[in-house]
Amino acid sequence: MTIAVRQSRFRIEGMDCASCAAKIDTAVRRLPGIEDVNVSATTGRMTVTHQPQSDLDAVQRRVAGLGYRVAAIDTAAGGHEHGHKHGHDHADHGHGPACSGGHHDHGHAHHGHGHDHGEDHKHHDHAHHDHAAGSSAAPATGTESLGLHGHDHGPATGPWWRSRKGLLTLACGAALLVAYGLGKLVPAIDHWVFVLALAVGLVPIARRAFAAARVGTPFSIEMLMTIAAVGAVIIGATEEAATVVFLFLVGELLEGVAATKARASIQGLADLVPKTALVETDGKTREVPAESLAVGAVILVRPGDRVPADGVIVAGDSAIDEAPVTGESTPKRKTVGDTAFAGTVNGEAALRLRVTAAAADNTIARVVKLVEEAQESKAPTERFIDSFSRYYTPTVLVVGALVAVVPPLVLGGGWSEWIYKGLAILLIGCPCALVISTPAAIAASLSAGARRGLLMKGGAVLERLGSLTVVAFDKTGTLTEGKPKVTDVVGLGRTDADVVALAAALETGSSHPLAKAILVRAEATGAAVVPATDLGAVPGKGVTGKVDGLPLFLGSASAVAERMELAADVAARIQALNDEGKTVSVLTAGDQVAGLIAMRDEPRADARQGLEALSAAGVRSIMLTGDNNRTAEAIGRIVGIEPRGELLPEDKMRIVEALQAAGERVGKVGDGINDAPALAAADIGIAMGGAADVALETADAAVLHGRVGDVAAMVALSRRTMANIRQNITIALGLKAVFLVTTIAGITGLWPAILADTGATVLVTANAMRLLRPS
Repeated sequence: MTIAVRQSRFRIEGMDCASCAAKIDTAVRRLPGIEDVNVSATTGRMTVTHQPQSDLDAVQRRVAGLGYRVAAIDTAAGGHEHGHKHGHDHADHGHGPACSGGHHDHGHAHHGHGHDHGEDHKHHDHAHHDHAAGSSAAPATGTESLGLHGHDHGPATGPWWRSRKGLLTLACGAALLVAYGLGKLVPAIDHWVFVLALAVGLVPIARRAFAAARVGTPFSIEMLMTIAAVGAVIIGATEEAATVVFLFLVGELLEGVAATKARASIQGLADLVPKTALVETDGKTREVPAESLAVGAVILVRPGDRVPADGVIVAGDSAIDEAPVTGESTPKRKTVGDTAFAGTVNGEAALRLRVTAAAADNTIARVVKLVEEAQESKAPTERFIDSFSRYYTPTVLVVGALVAVVPPLVLGGGWSEWIYKGLAILLIGCPCALVISTPAAIAASLSAGARRGLLMKGGAVLERLGSLTVVAFDKTGTLTEGKPKVTDVVGLGRTDADVVALAAALETGSSHPLAKAILVRAEATGAAVVPATDLGAVPGKGVTGKVDGLPLFLGSASAVAERMELAADVAARIQALNDEGKTVSVLTAGDQVAGLIAMRDEPRADARQGLEALSAAGVRSIMLTGDNNRTAEAIGRIVGIEPRGELLPEDKMRIVEALQAAGERVGKVGDGINDAPALAAADIGIAMGGAADVALETADAAVLHGRVGDVAAMVALSRRTMANIRQNITIALGLKAVFLVTTIAGITGLWPAILADTGATVLVTANAMRLLRPS
């Protein structure tokens, strides 16, 4: 009998670079009952797959022992995140089961980040229980006392200088200044005051180094730093050793600040949802927490308020500013029956909404969850660099040792000079900048995309998007609006307004898309619609009825031709409209043709521009549709795309596969309903449509706001990201190569060597952050 494994998630604070993540991964994997570990430095989270009986408290103690703060994310409670920080005073937290109900006000509005993995979550409660006991008895982890990596930058943190890492850096800097002062005043104690100043920064670093070595990471940056500093003291370069430790701490601090910035970008989306909502019950309104809103509740949104939940408008008419969520600059007019998204801003009038999604499932929560999952999945470039860095650091240690030992033994060089150079090489050998080069750029890019409604499921998708050569678009709902609109009204012996009014009289109350188009037109033109009597439907042909005793029929041209003869000029007019890809309904009054109404599913406003942007980027577009060839060609002419019509879902898939066989990299854009096979077959499937029903399951990426131009924006974002990653790798390796040469040549010493590492890390992170800026 196989035992079902479980997944538990933890938030880890102080994890700023991928080497921190690797260290935690190695340490936790060694614990009994752990099946798999996924640590993401970009989201600050760890997902552990484990046996049901595993001791989750041991996991938290192991992570805290490395100098990080760890908190369990309680996935049982509808996905709200409220773990307890390890190494904190837990007296005020309700433990055990109360956790899941009682304590919702932690941190930000993190709805929906804890995945509910579908298993029995009792082990979480058990974890919190033990955890209370375990952590109060476990100050020995050193989390509270001296934290180099205990940089407190969870969502609710204050300024950097209040964090542990900030305080340690300031203390080390102050000790260094005091040492310089005393050293100048009393030169005799110069060496010892610098040893003391060095100890302030180095003791915590060395403790981290040995903690990591004990649990499987002997070659951590902290270990390289410790060896270099101790070695420098032995050969008498104490002043330099103390400076190097201080510079190292400054670099770590900057890294932490940059990592927080990347994380805050996507978290900012979650903050758009207000914390409270006004619920209406029996004509009274009361304020409740937004996350407690149940589906079906009716809420009041006052002018100027943010909408607290996804919902359908049941009363009111207002302009809603969707810019915070969609980036769409002009407010959208919405009325009864339209959907409003959580986080958007209501304009000038009060609205009543019926809630359609719980807090954990609203559009923003789903976007945030998707982006966090995407940031946790590693891109191919990142995987390669991770494995490269595993061999890189030990190699550097060997080179450093050879540089320190070979010249004095073989060439008779001075020992202290060559040991000094060997120690400098150790510092150059830290892989931090190299390891962060890819994930920093990808995390920034995924966040920047999400803020514009471009969702990509992970770094691998982001990397592949830029290499697409052909994009195949579905027509209905993708290149077009997805609902027919009246394009032409032709009155024959009657005014156009009459024709619309009579047709609307027959269609009142119908939910057929063509009927709706006629009713929308009647409303827009202000036609006086008299209700029809004796309404009847002729299946597959049209509708009949009477207005003021006059018998009317509205149906297809072929159905009318069966009832009466169409004049040659009328038939020609119908044919001309059909050739433009329009559906024509013919209205007859008595035994006369009263008029023609032509309708078409019109192209989206930005379809032509969007396709031009793609071709400017060197990507060919084709349109695959199940519609007839005539309509396909008409729409193709308007938007400027090569059309292929009358295709079944499997034909679309075959075309995609044929393009791939010809060596093309194919992207497929569709609403994911009838083209799921083609979306799955393409190199990248992109779902496009209403944010509520985007087919995110079959697709690799999604355009939430139905803009055709967003497909080109996605390709551009991918290309910018890949260029950024190449720049980052060049910066990281280039600086190291330069300093390696200058160190061996004796031009630069220890502290420029540490600058080569932390300087490169900061440059790489800052370069990646440029992707967060709107392009």
